[in-house]
Amino acid sequence: MIQKGAEIKEAKGRLGVLVPGMGAVGTTLMAGVEMIRKGYSKPYGSLTQMGTIRLGKRTEDKTPLIKEFLPLADLNDIIFGGWDIYEDNAYEAALTAGVLTKEDINKVKPFLESIKPMKAVFDKNYVKNLDGPNKKSGKNKMDLAEQLMEDMSKFKNENHLDRVVLVWCGSTEIFLEYNPVWETVSSFERGLETNHEAISSSMIYAYAAIKSGIPYANGAPHMCNDIPALIELAKENEVAIAGKDFKTGQTLMKTVIAPGLKSRMLGVKGWFSTNILGNRDGLVLDEPLSFRSKEVTKSSALEWIFQPDKYPELYGNLYHKVRINYYPPIGDNKEAWDNIDIFGWLGYTMQIKIDFQCRDSILAAPVALDLALFMDLAQRAGMKGVQEWLSFYFKSPMYAPEVYPEHDIFIQLMKLKNTLRYLKGEELITHLGLEYYD
Repeated sequence: MIQKGAEIKEAKGRLGVLVPGMGAVGTTLMAGVEMIRKGYSKPYGSLTQMGTIRLGKRTEDKTPLIKEFLPLADLNDIIFGGWDIYEDNAYEAALTAGVLTKEDINKVKPFLESIKPMKAVFDKNYVKNLDGPNKKSGKNKMDLAEQLMEDMSKFKNENHLDRVVLVWCGSTEIFLEYNPVWETVSSFERGLETNHEAISSSMIYAYAAIKSGIPYANGAPHMCNDIPALIELAKENEVAIAGKDFKTGQTLMKTVIAPGLKSRMLGVKGWFSTNILGNRDGLVLDEPLSFRSKEVTKSSALEWIFQPDKYPELYGNLYHKVRINYYPPIGDNKEAWDNIDIFGWLGYTMQIKIDFQCRDSILAAPVALDLALFMDLAQRAGMKGVQEWLSFYFKSPMYAPEVYPEHDIFIQLMKLKNTLRYLKGEELITHLGLEYYD
């Protein structure tokens, strides 16, 4: 249990940010941070860089920037690295991803060219629609994990880093049913040694990071560091972990709109969601088992926000359907449509229609940056295990087994900021405000 006003170690020296998957999200993150460092743009979308936090009463008007309130790592101290199944350096990968214009990418060309991917741990059984030549080989999955640990150690030493965090920006793996090999650290390690099929590539990365004392955040929807064995290992090794699935496009809108409908006790009969997207993410999700991983995380938010068992007359008969369609011409510029059938006073029906023409990696990159900085903060504050206070960033946030997950984005943000206040020994904000009306 972290004490109020916890001692937070200073963010001295350099922070390494390792990214499994140097594709659209990873290279957009890297290029974006360098463009911001060089003054070409502002860190739009980043809470750590542009967000403020209120301290004390409203009358005191104390709202410093979050990055001034807390000892977060400075952007100038970040060193990037990563793994990928393709041999392209970050510049070549960014051009292929097509998220940023060539003009913008060329502004930071030398920086991106200097970031070359390490050989990845990859098994086509878990991502069926992708393959590439830049892969590790080993006698078993434990051997692969040890190779990743060596990569992490070498990256830290060669770049003279003080700390490292790892943020998964790779592809979505197939949906896996629960397996007993996930239950304990010992059973998981036996599974690594025997090449157990229920241990995916991303789980090998997570195991290697946690064993190395490196915080791990999962930006994809598949099972990974949320299995019991890796949660237990994170507690034992006093490592911060978080996940899963970056909350960016359609689900971001759902966690904004749904709490508003519920707050006014408006009923919902149906919520139909469909998406079109290209790039490698769309290609991967065109495979049914990979889509199933995404479908689970995209579908869970409404269930927990509306809680139909507690509000059966309003949400008990909610029909919720999610569709994702691969459409190469649109590239990274995903388009999401929502049709919402609601009802209000006397049961009279209404409709809400949302057409969100978003840029998936543009939304995901600042999320990945914030997670890297906050995970580093959590590690320096001694916050081991699941970081539920970072639910704000995830479609399917990790949480303690005795509670339910919080999906309401406004409650998530309040929880995040109150956690920051708590760490600094500041008064928590309840928004009660009765003292102003005595």
